[in-house]
Amino acid sequence: MAGVLVPILTAPTASGKTGLSLMLGRRVPLEVIAADAFTVYRGLDVGTAKPSAEERAAVPHHLIDVADVRETFDVARYVQLAEAAIQQVLERGRLPVVVGGTGFYLSALMQGLPLTPPSRPEQRAALEAELQTRGLDALLAEMEALNPAEARRMERNPRRVVRALEVYRESGRWPGEYGRSQPAHRYTVVAFAPPLPELDRRIEARTRAMLDGGLLEEAAWLSREVPPTLDPLPTVWQAIGYREALAVLDQTLTREAAAEHITVATRQYARRQLTWIRRQLKVEVQTPEQAAETLGAAVSGRLTP
Repeated sequence: MAGVLVPILTAPTASGKTGLSLMLGRRVPLEVIAADAFTVYRGLDVGTAKPSAEERAAVPHHLIDVADVRETFDVARYVQLAEAAIQQVLERGRLPVVVGGTGFYLSALMQGLPLTPPSRPEQRAALEAELQTRGLDALLAEMEALNPAEARRMERNPRRVVRALEVYRESGRWPGEYGRSQPAHRYTVVAFAPPLPELDRRIEARTRAMLDGGLLEEAAWLSREVPPTLDPLPTVWQAIGYREALAVLDQTLTREAAAEHITVATRQYARRQLTWIRRQLKVEVQTPEQAAETLGAAVSGRLTP
């Protein structure tokens, strides 16, 4: 398998990435390397639309359930584990396929890790608190005044904004001004999305299925494990849906209002993912049918140098 281009399958949330990878995995010897910032956490099953135990038994998955919700899981750890998993799959004579929509994970795999200074917990905590009090728009406006290109590169991602300001205030340089480590593998990207009206319907249907399928109970468990009152807010609470589900349990939000809030937030996130795919990956966003054909060619070994 030397010289293999590792396929990446990416799409906005709720587009059907898992279903497409499972369909191909039943026909060819592939293994999935997940690239999702929240399926790495044990216990976050319903709210992250994690592949089921049966699906993972049918097609091997890696980088799922590798962290406890009480610990911090960063991009450096993701890359270390993902690159090791990819190498192990290749050594078994099988094909790894990276499947997911977390942009900074995919960027780090393809381009290497930014050689930025390590995070300082006290400064990160201060910026997280600043995000809560001043808001994302104020922090982005600060970045825009100093470096418009860097501000645009953030794609309105709160975690990236906090990290960028942390690095700048510590060193006087922006993350984009640092170099990157050498990636361990080379990749070919397949991106797809259903038409927006269909994607919106899928998001709404999935939201309601989550609320009916245990999201409230999962949010209650999460609040016991990692109280949402902690300052700064733990990473796991940035996953869409859990705060709304907890509000239903606290009777500060109706179930119908929670469904609407989660649906709107997820649709907005899906559109940000589409923008990131087009601007950062600079690849064609195919239809699901086209993507199935393209990925089928990749996993059949035709996309090798």
